[in-house]
This record gives sequence, C-alpha cells and structure tokens, in this order.
Amino acid sequence: MPNIKKSIEKLKHPNSRKTLKIISKIKRNEKKDQNKVGTHIKQNLLGEKILWFKERIPVGCVVMDKTQTLELITEYLARFDEELTQIALKNSVGQRKHRQHASREDIINITKNKEREEFETCGLEMPDLLDTQQMEVLRNWNGELRFLQHFKLRRIAKKHLIE
Repeated sequence: MPNIKKSIEKLKHPNSRKTLKIISKIKRNEKKDQNKVGTHIKQNLLGEKILWFKERIPVGCVVMDKTQTLELITEYLARFDEELTQIALKNSVGQRKHRQHASREDIINITKNKEREEFETCGLEMPDLLDTQQMEVLRNWNGELRFLQHFKLRRIAKKHLIE
C-alpha cells in the first residue's frame, strides 16, 4: 500500500491510464480486506456455535444417542428465551410507547425463526455428536478458530432424530 500512495502523489491527471490502474488496485485491495472480514465473522459465529455444544456435552459421554442430541438441540434453539423475557419485562414497565431494545429483539427473533426452520426442514449445521471420532475432536478442541477445519459438520434435521 505505501508504494500506491507514493504513486498517487506523483500523478497529475485524474483520468489518466496510470491513475485508473492505481484506483483499480486500491479497490481490489479494499474488496479483499472486506472479504477477509466477512470470512472472520462467519468463522467466529461457527466457533461460538461449536463451543456452545462443547460446553453442554455431559461429562464422560463418548457418543450421544438421538434423544440426547434432540434435547441438546432443543436447548440450543431456546438459548435466547431468557433474554427475550427480560426484554419483554423491560418493555412492559413504564409508560413508553417505543420498544427499548427493539433491534436486539428483532435480531434474536430472526435468528430463532431461521434456526428453527432449518431444524424442521433441511437440518441444523452442527458438529456430529453421533460419531465417536468427532466427539473426541470436540472434547479435545481448545476453542481456537484455526482448528475449526478439523470438524466434520453435519446437517441434523428433526426427522433424522425422531425415527
């Protein structure tokens, strides 16, 4: 980037070929940086999801059966319920006409509906708790995002667990 800034200072005409080439380089670099940020956000969300499941695996459990997995997923889908009740309680108190935490409430509701619909139809993407090898990887994972590639994520739908 420093040599691009130096070359911008040397340019005299705003529509010359050199100027347009440098501008395209700058845009390309900005786009690459933006894509990196998006990738890091996705990895972070996936890491939080896997960490949530890791923290709630019963101690000494080698592999989970279908009923345990269904209970765990039901608990995962209801993880925001307490926060939603707190927001509803805050909104009910007082004489305000506006919702106080409207944006957070909307984001939670959208997330809950999306995850519930995924679980009912195509399946919720999560670590495979029904496989002993993946459970071992999950137990040994220390929470670092660079080791997410070791997980084999599986889409688990409600119909797969209620057979």
